[in-house]
Amino acid sequence: MGLSVFNTLGNRKEPFLPMEPGKVRMYVCGVTVYDLCHIGHARANVAFDIIVRYLRQRGFDVTYVRNFTDIDDKIIRRANREGVASREIAERYIRAFYEDFDRMGLLRPDIEPRATDHIPEILRLAGRLVETGKAYVVDGDVYYSVKGFPGYGKLSGKNTEDLLAGARVDVDERKKDPLDFALWKASKPGEPAWDSPWGPGRPGWHIECSAMAMKHLGETFDIHGGGKDLVFPHHENEIAQSEGATGKPYARYWIHNGFVNIDNEKMSKSLGNFFTLREVLAKVKPDVLRFFFASSHYRSPIDYSDTSLAEAKAGLSRLYRVKEKAEACEAAGARASSVPEGEAFSPLREAAERFDEAMDDDFNTAAALGRIFDAVRALNRLVPANPAAETEKAGRFLAGYAVLRPLFDVLGLLREPAKDYFQAEGGHALTEEEILLRIEARRDARARKDFAEADRIRKELDALGVLLEDSKAGTSWKYKA
Repeated sequence: MGLSVFNTLGNRKEPFLPMEPGKVRMYVCGVTVYDLCHIGHARANVAFDIIVRYLRQRGFDVTYVRNFTDIDDKIIRRANREGVASREIAERYIRAFYEDFDRMGLLRPDIEPRATDHIPEILRLAGRLVETGKAYVVDGDVYYSVKGFPGYGKLSGKNTEDLLAGARVDVDERKKDPLDFALWKASKPGEPAWDSPWGPGRPGWHIECSAMAMKHLGETFDIHGGGKDLVFPHHENEIAQSEGATGKPYARYWIHNGFVNIDNEKMSKSLGNFFTLREVLAKVKPDVLRFFFASSHYRSPIDYSDTSLAEAKAGLSRLYRVKEKAEACEAAGARASSVPEGEAFSPLREAAERFDEAMDDDFNTAAALGRIFDAVRALNRLVPANPAAETEKAGRFLAGYAVLRPLFDVLGLLREPAKDYFQAEGGHALTEEEILLRIEARRDARARKDFAEADRIRKELDALGVLLEDSKAGTSWKYKA
């Protein structure tokens, strides 16, 4: 069986068959840069980062496009409030985006278009719709006529009658229909503006993504992604204006990630449970947060709480213990050999195949992590008590770890040395160099039979979160979890 994905367009799981064999063209809606990113943005970006990593690991040549919306009502309001230019606000929060998400280990997309760099493409698309009667002009504003697109609602499953009755739409008596939406907005005093055939103005939100996606990926491409909150109206409107202009399918697969709840409540500033990513990363390691997101299927809602984070930290620490043992084997000079035969080690030998089987089922990271932990249990049967003395066992352990390393890379986990991870997680005060100096002092004390001093050093290290293990080969150490 090959890769299957849940396609919001049709509300079903489908085999994934890109337009061009071996190549994937993918567009993901980015952020509107008027403030710091929140935990919901983190969930979405990590989900699509893993999807891109997995597609590439499976051999696809992926062109990954993620945009920045750098002109918007919220950006303008913030700029006016602070007395600065809108561009300054956008640049500030684009820099903040990179600062936060580089810490999360996100791959940079191949192309990162900004709306304000694509005004000519936006004007051409809007003009094309006006010329064909799909859009109309009122006082310098350009509106898309929803009734002129028979397929409106096919992504969200909504029909126009229901939408007219209950959807949140702008009340504007100049529109022919309440559902019609702005492609171009006439400028108001103090707003950024660009020249257009209809007078000075700026783009509407929806048309930005259509213009950018079609410029960089073509009129039809493989995957369009974003959060579930974008299904309607943003993505529904993208389909209407794009297909209304080209007469071709816009995106073939629509992938949407689920929401983040906070202690089983919807995240909301009004409820006081709204967290920026920067606030979270001040308390939670990026790898722990990535593990937390990967522990649930990307389409499922996920509950952010102290309990769920503690569970994620415990699970990730188990994986870092494996990396710690691998680093100890490598430090002892061991070289990877082969994973033993036998049923007990089949979860390890077959880990890559079982991982792919889970990920091929609509990028099921939760199941994929389960396969990894099955393999880890088998791998732990190979842990050498003394890597320097048990070179054969250490080599087999490294062979098993080599099977798992690419799987960790797909999930973006275990990105730092194990000792650094445990030092930071435990709040350890000592660096590796300081620990080794104390171990040497303890060795000297034991050599001169000053066992009271040797015991004092051991207790001191234990109090500082460092465990010593004595063996015939010498003394090894590790940070407490």
